[in-house]
Amino acid sequence: MARVDRDTASVPFRSPYAHGFVRVAAGIPRLRLADPERNAAAVLELAVRAHELGCALVVTPELGLTGYSIDDLHHQDALLDAARLALRALARATARLRPALVVGLPLRVHDQLFNVAAVLHGGRVRGLVPKSYLPTYREYYETRHFAPARAARTDRVRLDGEEVPFGPDLLFVADALPGLVLHVEICEDLWVPLPPSTWAALAGATVLANLSASNTTIGKADYRRALVRLQSARCLAAYVYAGAGLGESTTDLAWDGHALIAENYDLLAESHRYRAEPQLVVADVDLDRLRQDRQRTNTWQDQVPLAAARPWRRLPLPIELPTDELPLLRPLERFPYVPSDPRARDERCAEVTEIQIAGLRTRLEATGIERVVLGVSGGLDSTQALLVAAKTMDRLGRPRDAVLAYSLPGFATSERTRANAHRLMEALGVRRGEIDIRPATLQLLRDIGHPFAAGQPVYDVTFENAQAGQRAATLFRLANLHQALLVGTSDLSELALGWTTYGVGDHMAHYHVNASVPKTLLQYLVRWAVATRQFDDRTCEVLQAIVETAISPELVPGDGRDVAQRTEDILGPYALHDFFLYYLTRFGYRPSKIVFLAEAAWGDPAHGRWPDLVPDAARVGYDRAAIVRWLRLFLARFFAHQFKRSALPNAPKVGSGGSLSPRGDWRMPSDAHPDAWLADLEHVPVGS
Repeated sequence: MARVDRDTASVPFRSPYAHGFVRVAAGIPRLRLADPERNAAAVLELAVRAHELGCALVVTPELGLTGYSIDDLHHQDALLDAARLALRALARATARLRPALVVGLPLRVHDQLFNVAAVLHGGRVRGLVPKSYLPTYREYYETRHFAPARAARTDRVRLDGEEVPFGPDLLFVADALPGLVLHVEICEDLWVPLPPSTWAALAGATVLANLSASNTTIGKADYRRALVRLQSARCLAAYVYAGAGLGESTTDLAWDGHALIAENYDLLAESHRYRAEPQLVVADVDLDRLRQDRQRTNTWQDQVPLAAARPWRRLPLPIELPTDELPLLRPLERFPYVPSDPRARDERCAEVTEIQIAGLRTRLEATGIERVVLGVSGGLDSTQALLVAAKTMDRLGRPRDAVLAYSLPGFATSERTRANAHRLMEALGVRRGEIDIRPATLQLLRDIGHPFAAGQPVYDVTFENAQAGQRAATLFRLANLHQALLVGTSDLSELALGWTTYGVGDHMAHYHVNASVPKTLLQYLVRWAVATRQFDDRTCEVLQAIVETAISPELVPGDGRDVAQRTEDILGPYALHDFFLYYLTRFGYRPSKIVFLAEAAWGDPAHGRWPDLVPDAARVGYDRAAIVRWLRLFLARFFAHQFKRSALPNAPKVGSGGSLSPRGDWRMPSDAHPDAWLADLEHVPVGS
C-alpha cells in the first residue's frame, strides 16, 4: 500500500517498513585482541546476518576492530595500519549489504590519534565520528592514547583517495526512510551531564548509536540500562547501545557484552550478558511514534533552537528498503493498557486504584459531602466503582455504610447479576437498597406512547434509554435526598464508543471514577483484587463471579436467569477496541498502521504475550478482515459520539494512555467527520 509520505509502493503491507518502522541491530562479535583482520571478519558475519533479517542499521562495540583494552598497543604503527586496512575491506564489503554498519577503531589523523566510530554503507566510509569525552579516572586513562574530538584540527579525513567527513557534528539521513536520522557517540559520551546525542536529537536525530567498551562490575548493568532508557526518553529517540564482550583483556577488568535497544524509555531488546558466542540484538524502532511525541511535546520544541545554533552536517545514507514480508520485531502488548508482566500489572492495578481513591477522597473533602450514592448492577464498571467507594471511606475513617449502594432492576435484569450485586454489597458492608425501576419506566413509556407500554415487544433505543435514564434520575434524586455525591461508573471504552446514555443516563454523575479506565483494565482491576486478596474471602468469591459474567447493559429482556444481551456481540471485542483507542489517541496513527499492529498482536492466539490472569477461553485471535471490520465500526462510533465526551463530568486521569476529557488529553469538535480515516482503512488489503 502506497504511503503519502513514504516511497513504499514496493514494500508489502505485512512489513514494518510500510508502517514507519526501521529495523536496527546491536552486534556483539567475539573479539580477538589486536587482530583487526579477524575482527573485521567477525563484524562482517553479523552484518550479513543483519542484512538477511532486513535490518537497516548495525552498531558494534567501541574500538571493535582492535579491541579497547590493548593499552599502549594503540600507539603501534603496525596495529594502526592494520586497522585502517581492515576498515577499507569492511567498507568495501558493505557494497552488497543493505544495513549501514557502525564500527570502532583507533584512527591516526595527521599527528593525532582518535577513538573513532566509522559509518559504512554502500561500499564507502560515509563519515567518521571521534569520541568527545575521554575518561581518565579510576580504571580509565584514555587521554594517554587519544585526543578528544574538540582537539581535532580538521573536519575531513582522506581515506583511500576520498575525503570523508570527520567530527562529532555528523547526522546521517536515510531519505528512503523519512524520520531516520542517525547520530553516533562513543561510550563515555553518554555518561556526561550533556551528552552529544542530546544536542543531536534536538537537531533532528531520531536513532542514537553508542559504541561502548564499558567494563562490567556489580550493579553496573542496571545503571547502564537505566542510562540508555532515560536518554532515549529525554531525547524522544531510539538508542542503540553495543558494549564490548568476551575477548577483551581480563588483566584487570571483565566484560559482559551488554547490548540494548531502547525507544523513548521502552526497552525493546537486550542481549544475554557474558555469552561467548556472537550476538545480534534486533528490534523494530517506531519512527512514527518518535515524530508524534516530538511534534506534540511543546517543551521539546522549545529547546530545538538551542541545537540549531550549532553547526551540523547532514550526510546522505541511501539505504534501500527490503521488499519481503517481515514479522514485527518489538514487544507488543495485546492489551496496551494492561502489562503482561505480573509484577508490572500488579503495580499498575494498585496505582490505578490509588488514583481513583485519591480523586474521590479529594472531591468529598473539597465539597464537605460525607456520603456517596451509586447504582450497582453486578457488572464490572459498577463493581470497581463500589470497591473504590468502600476503600475511600476506609481512608477517610468513615463507616462503609456511608456508601449508599442501590440495585435498580429493570426489564432485562438477570437473576445472576442481581444476585451478584446484592452479594457484593452485603460482603462489603455498605448500606444497600433496591428500587425497581420498571413501574416508573413503564409509566414514561406509556406517557410518550411507546408500543411496549401497549404490550408489544419493541426493544428499540427508546426502550433501552428509558431504563438507563430512569436509573440515573433515581440515583440523582437519592443523592439529593441523602445529601450525597453520585458516583458515576462509565468507563473509557464505553465513552470512546459512545456506549452510554447521554444526559440523564449513565453518561452523567456528580463525579466519575472510571472515566479514564478502559474496559480491559477494569477486568484486570477486579481480577487483581481477587488474586492479591484486596478484600476478604467472601468478597473475593463474589468478585470472581462478577468477572466471569458476560459484559452486558441488560436492557433487552431474555429468560431472566442469565444475561441475554451481550455488548461484544453488538460492538465487537473490547480487547480490539481498547487496542484501537490506545494507538489512535495516544500516537495518532493512521488506521492502516493500527491494522498492521493489531494483526501482529492478535493474528495468532498461540503467539504473543498474555497477561497471566487471562482465562484460556479468552485467548482468541482475530484475522485482518475482522480487525478491519471492527476498526471501521470503532472509527464511525468514535467520531459520531464525540458530543457525549464534550460534556463529561469530572474524573481523574489514571494512565499515560490518556483520557477523553475535553479538559484534558482529548479535545475534538463534535461535528468532525471520519472520512479521511475510513479512506485510509479502505486501502488495507484484506484476504492477503
